[in-house]
Amino acid sequence: MRQLATLGGCTHPIRLAGHRAEHRLNTITGEIGPALHRLDSNDLPAGDLLVRCGNRRTTRCPTCAETYRRDTYHLITAGLRGGKGIPDQVTSHPRVFATFTAPSFGPVHNRPSAPGGRTRPCRCGWHHDQEDAALGTPLAPDRYDYEAAVLWNAHTGMLWRRFTIYLRREIAHRAGLAQREFAQHARVSFAKVAEYQKRGAVHFHAVIRLDGSAGGDTPPPPWASAELLTDAIKAAAAHATVAAVAGPVLDGRAHSFAFGRQLDVRTIKGNDLDGSTALTDRAVAAYIAKYATKGAETATGTLDRPLKFVAELASLDISPHAERLIRTAWALGARKDLEELRLRAWAHMLGFRGHFSTKTRRYSTTLGALRQARAEWRRLQTAIARGDTPPQPHDQEREHEETTLVLAHWTYAGTGLSPTEQWLSASLAASSTPEEPRR
Repeated sequence: MRQLATLGGCTHPIRLAGHRAEHRLNTITGEIGPALHRLDSNDLPAGDLLVRCGNRRTTRCPTCAETYRRDTYHLITAGLRGGKGIPDQVTSHPRVFATFTAPSFGPVHNRPSAPGGRTRPCRCGWHHDQEDAALGTPLAPDRYDYEAAVLWNAHTGMLWRRFTIYLRREIAHRAGLAQREFAQHARVSFAKVAEYQKRGAVHFHAVIRLDGSAGGDTPPPPWASAELLTDAIKAAAAHATVAAVAGPVLDGRAHSFAFGRQLDVRTIKGNDLDGSTALTDRAVAAYIAKYATKGAETATGTLDRPLKFVAELASLDISPHAERLIRTAWALGARKDLEELRLRAWAHMLGFRGHFSTKTRRYSTTLGALRQARAEWRRLQTAIARGDTPPQPHDQEREHEETTLVLAHWTYAGTGLSPTEQWLSASLAASSTPEEPRR
C-alpha cells in the first residue's frame, strides 16, 4: 500500500527492474564509502519499482494528466504575472490572448449564434444540442476535403513558425525599425497550446507578450502597446502561408495553407485583484491549461494511441468522420513525396505531429524546472522521513569535500498494475476519499 501510495493515483505506472545505491564520495581523494541507502526492485512488494507514467492525456491517466495541467497553469501564469524566476514587471508589458483557427474544408453541422445568446438552426435545418454527436461532422461527407484537412494538421507547425517570423516584421514596421534592428529593441515571447475542433482541425490558443530586448527582465520600448501588438498579429496571420512539403501542386491541386478568417485577439488587462471584468491572468492560464491535457480523442472521438495496422479501425468504436480522417492520413502516408510528414505514425492524431504546448525560451519557466523542483521536494521529504539531517550552513566546507554518489541501473519491465495491485490501488483511493455528509 505504501509503494502504491507513492504513485499518487497513477493508473498506468512504468515498471522498472534494477537497483539504486547512494554512496558518500570524497571529492578530494576519490574514495567511495559504503552504501548509505540501497534500493533493489527484488525487495519491493510489487517485484518492480513503480514510477508514474507522466502521460498528459486525460483518457490515458487522469491523475498524471491533472499534474500536467497544473504545471501548465503555473507555467502560463508565471509569464503573465511573474514568479518562478520571472519578474513581476511582466504584468505591465503588452499582453494579448489570441486564437488562430483553421480554414474551411467544407460545411459541417454547427450551432450558429444569434443575438441575445440564442442559436440559429444549422444548415441542415435542425437545432443541435451541445452534446449532439453530429456537431463538427460534414453536411456532405463525399464533398468534404479530407485530404486538405489532414494536410492542414500536418503543416500547422510550419505555419506557426512562418507566422512568428511575419509577426516580428510587422511589429518592426509599425515601430519604424528595420527588421535587423528589431532584436535590439524588443522581443516577442509567447506560449501556445493546440486544440482540436470537433471537425478534427487543429487551431491554436496563444499568450503573446511584447518585452524588451532581453525578455521579461527588461521593460518594453516606449512605442510598445497592446494595440500595436494586436494590429501586428492580425497582419501577420493574414500574410502567413506555407506550401505543402510535396510542392504547391499536389495531384493537380494547389495546396497552400493559411489560418482561417476567424481570428480572435483580446488584450489581457485584469490581474484578478482589482475586481475587473476584463480578461484576467487566471482565466487565460486556466483556459490554456485545460486544453493541454486533451487531444483529438476528446474533441473528435478518435484514438489516443498510434495504429500499427489500418485494419485495426474495423474493431474500434470511433465515429465515421474520425475514421475517414485516419484512413486519409494513412493513405497519404504511403506517398513518397509526403514521407517527411510521417502521416502513418501520426494518423491517430489526424496528421498533427507537433507538440501540444510550446513556448519561447524567455516566456517563463519550463515544465522540466517545475518537475525538478517537485522531485527535490519529494527527496527532501523522504530524507526527513528516514531521519536524515539536511546539510547545515556551517557544513559548507565538508560539503565541498564530500558529496553523494548515486549508482543506479534500471531496465524497463512493463507497464500497468496487476489485478491485485489494481484492487489495492482502488482500495487506497476509496479510503482517502472523504465520506459524503449525511443528510
